[in-house]
Amino acid sequence: MSEIAVKVQDLVVKMGEHTALYDINFEVEKSSFLSIVGPNGAGKTTLLKAILGILKPTNGKVHVFEEPAHKAKPGQIGYISQTKQLDRTFPALAIELVSTGLTRRWPWFISKDLKTKALEALKDIGASHLAYKSVGKLSGGELQRVLLARALIGRPELIVLDEPATGIDAVGEADMYLLLERFQKKYGSTVLMITHDLNAVCHLCSHVLILNQKQIGFGPRSEALNDENLRRAFGHVGHHHGMLWQVAPHKCDGCCNE
Repeated sequence: MSEIAVKVQDLVVKMGEHTALYDINFEVEKSSFLSIVGPNGAGKTTLLKAILGILKPTNGKVHVFEEPAHKAKPGQIGYISQTKQLDRTFPALAIELVSTGLTRRWPWFISKDLKTKALEALKDIGASHLAYKSVGKLSGGELQRVLLARALIGRPELIVLDEPATGIDAVGEADMYLLLERFQKKYGSTVLMITHDLNAVCHLCSHVLILNQKQIGFGPRSEALNDENLRRAFGHVGHHHGMLWQVAPHKCDGCCNE
């Protein structure tokens, strides 16, 4: 029997009088890659915050590796938020920023062990050359690589990404997805990712959760990502998701609705 990384039961989240999420039930097996899709305002980020233990459910339960979400072990989860607030004028190096993924605070001094781990994290995503580059001089794609290394430095069991491609061009986006896929396969991490890119969904994920405040569909990609579920979530079908990067030939199993 497969182990469960994330289990959500009867989840309801209210913000004052507004119900952001209701009747959410799903389980994610370890080493799965789950894409979470839905229109703006569907509650996708709210769901991730509940899984991260940042937001307390109004009703229901959220467990991460069999523990309540708010009791997740430090370093067990790697996270990249949708809004990346970073002072680019701060005189910092990329290796220092990556190190904060372990220290959870700015490392005024980087020990030999921490330096080694930061360099390994950058190497894992092909960004060793950025280690001693000033954060202020990083391009959007380079900064995203560094933030990804920061999230992955502890080789977390669960990786949570909220629209990680925001602010980078198509080439940088494709590159980031390939790096993420490579890391996930190497270490067997479980990945939860919010995205609007159905091309990425078709080529990366094993499972899909479709939300619009309530759960529209969940399951293996070929079952959940269909015209009926997309129409119920978005009100229409026909999202363009042309090929963005080079991958092994992909035999579409109906997931792309082509």
